[in-house]
Amino acid sequence: MKFIDESLIRIEAGDGGNGCVSFRREKFIPKGGPDGGDGGDGGDVYLQADENLNTLIDYRFNKRFAAERGENGRSSDCTGRRGKDIILPVPVGTRAIDNDTKETLGDLTQHGQKMLVAKGGYHGLGNTRFKSSVNRAPRQKTMGTPGEKRDLLLELMLLADVGMLGLPNAGKSTFIRAVSAAKPKVADYPFTTLVPSLGVVKVDDSHSFVVADIPGLIEGAADGAGLGIRFLKHLERCRVLIHLVDIDPIDGSNPADNVAIIESELFQYSEKLSEKPRWLVFNKIDTMSDEEAEERAREIAEQLGWEEDYYLISAATGKNVPPLCRDIMDFIIANPREAETQQVAPEEVKFKWEDYHQEQLAEHQFDDDEDWDDDWTEEDDEGIEFIYKP
Repeated sequence: MKFIDESLIRIEAGDGGNGCVSFRREKFIPKGGPDGGDGGDGGDVYLQADENLNTLIDYRFNKRFAAERGENGRSSDCTGRRGKDIILPVPVGTRAIDNDTKETLGDLTQHGQKMLVAKGGYHGLGNTRFKSSVNRAPRQKTMGTPGEKRDLLLELMLLADVGMLGLPNAGKSTFIRAVSAAKPKVADYPFTTLVPSLGVVKVDDSHSFVVADIPGLIEGAADGAGLGIRFLKHLERCRVLIHLVDIDPIDGSNPADNVAIIESELFQYSEKLSEKPRWLVFNKIDTMSDEEAEERAREIAEQLGWEEDYYLISAATGKNVPPLCRDIMDFIIANPREAETQQVAPEEVKFKWEDYHQEQLAEHQFDDDEDWDDDWTEEDDEGIEFIYKP
């Protein structure tokens, strides 16, 4: 299945149903009074996270989704039926953004999590609402308000504990194949990995973590070179980044310069992402002796001014890979993912018709007070108003 991690869709909540103007007509009851019912509210639009999905391909061609309109009110004080909601399933890790205002509506990070993204229109009021002691036959109603409409940008960001960084052909896919059951494509040419992939690393019977592999970065990726930096967003939720470095590049380049390229592109993309914990891991030590690998790694670390620990591994042969995985697991256990960091705090989203709903009701309430001198309340006569009493 094709991996799609972005999609722009149009969502439309249902309009509210209109109120009804109607009067009770029965034999021997000449003045039955108003009996027009309210309309129904329009249906809402929701997103719901589904762990069985891993791509937004369902929204690649289907771009418009509309909830049902509320039914109009009817006579005999019948309220219109509420419009049906629609629920759009999306993969866990999907972020919803209003494409017009760039507001982040929310982040779905747990299976079954549900989020309102478009609110249905408010129902109109029937003429029964406007009866009073001095206005026994109101012919006034209100119309339902339109449902909210949005151009919604869906962004899928993979949920992983560990993210892999590195130039093309640094050995990231080989590493994931060595530590998990994932089988990303491996070849001797750059950009073998074209889309992100996930692997589950089982350290022991009770501990495991998820690692994400993204296409390699090259110099100028922030300006669109190579595959660009569009896949770096998948590392935003990771707790630690593994920076894989080819200790002996086949093109003769300086590994220290290669590390600096990745650091620069990472900083240009996101300062916050560049500040995440990052481990330096030298790969392909099977191409030289242990002493030579140690000496080469020490020189590179000195050129970078790297004062923290680093690792030397061979993803192809599995040398020193298990201790690295154990250290990663220990780090993850010591740094649990806090609930508030699992999702981006959504900005305060204001639905476009909220004020209109309240203003509409207030306006008609004032009309009742000023024009009709309404001195009747629902508490009078136990909530019953006598329209006609001989």
